[in-house]
Amino acid sequence: MIMRASNRPSQRPASTPGRPPTFRVKPRILVVDDEPDALELIGFNLRSAGFDISTAEDGGQALKLARDLQPDLILLDVMLPEVDGLEVCKILRRDTATSGIPIIMLTAKAAEMDRVLGLELGADDYVTKPFSPRELVLRVKNMLKRGLLPDEKVDQIKVGILNIDIPRHLATVNNRPVDLTATEFKLLTLLAQRRGRVQSRDQLLQDVWEYDSIIDTRTVDTHMRRLREKLGEAAKYLDTVRGVGYRFLEVE
Repeated sequence: MIMRASNRPSQRPASTPGRPPTFRVKPRILVVDDEPDALELIGFNLRSAGFDISTAEDGGQALKLARDLQPDLILLDVMLPEVDGLEVCKILRRDTATSGIPIIMLTAKAAEMDRVLGLELGADDYVTKPFSPRELVLRVKNMLKRGLLPDEKVDQIKVGILNIDIPRHLATVNNRPVDLTATEFKLLTLLAQRRGRVQSRDQLLQDVWEYDSIIDTRTVDTHMRRLREKLGEAAKYLDTVRGVGYRFLEVE
């Protein structure tokens, strides 16, 4: 649950750099997969959940549709003909017209390297095949919920037993205050605001420590270890993505 200071109605998708605001009755999802059965399965479940669906069967078509349609989210398979999904993700993130579109990668269960590379190239999340259609729909919904307007003020973030009061610089677990340093609080808040999205160590160094040049990323690991120790039971929300960085998970 998120408590907002503003009562303005939310708009979707969020305005992002290089991407003009658009207004749709239904969010549009671009599904990219070269397997007709997968396109049919994903399309059916997403339409049933209330989304408009566009599809592409190869990387070149995916790039064209992403630029032309400006979808609210892209489901992108890694194994594609012509231009593979990793290269498509890389190109989309470099293009100011598409850099703000959320991307969920679809990867083979055993292809850990593909998942790591996808996250490093800018994917927001990944789902492994074979996947549960219900889980996929939930991932899409959760990703779209995070599209807050840039100027929307969030005063509190409450996830399960953890509450973060941003104006008061106060974090509580089961209503008990947690003694955090300013850096630890900023790190926790940033991860919670971007929950579900993997943050690389280099990105955290830039956004939390505001370092312009790459330094020893063990700085992040050390602070994460201390933060987890202080959060105790609430440390379950902080997930390590091996080889990449960290993310905040909404778990029971």
